[in-house]
Amino acid sequence: MRILLCNDDGYFAPGIEHLARVLSDVAEITVVAPERDRSGASNSLTLDRPLSLKRAANGFYYVNGTPTDCVHLAVTGMFDELPDMVLSGINIG
Repeated sequence: MRILLCNDDGYFAPGIEHLARVLSDVAEITVVAPERDRSGASNSLTLDRPLSLKRAANGFYYVNGTPTDCVHLAVTGMFDELPDMVLSGINIG
């Protein structure tokens, strides 16, 4: 099973790291999250500038946009295979 994991606190947040570690026992995990805390903007799309995707040292991907941007990029051609499931969390707020 392939799981796409996102959040609104950013790719560096302890909650997403913990969830990815726990889920990796039962699935192939891909993390795509915002490059910074985007709490309160999770359902919006970035339309006023180009988005960039980068890979962090921990293997997570991050985007200079919202959580919705992250999921949209991940399921519209960023990876060869679509996830079976998309999860969001664990969030601080």
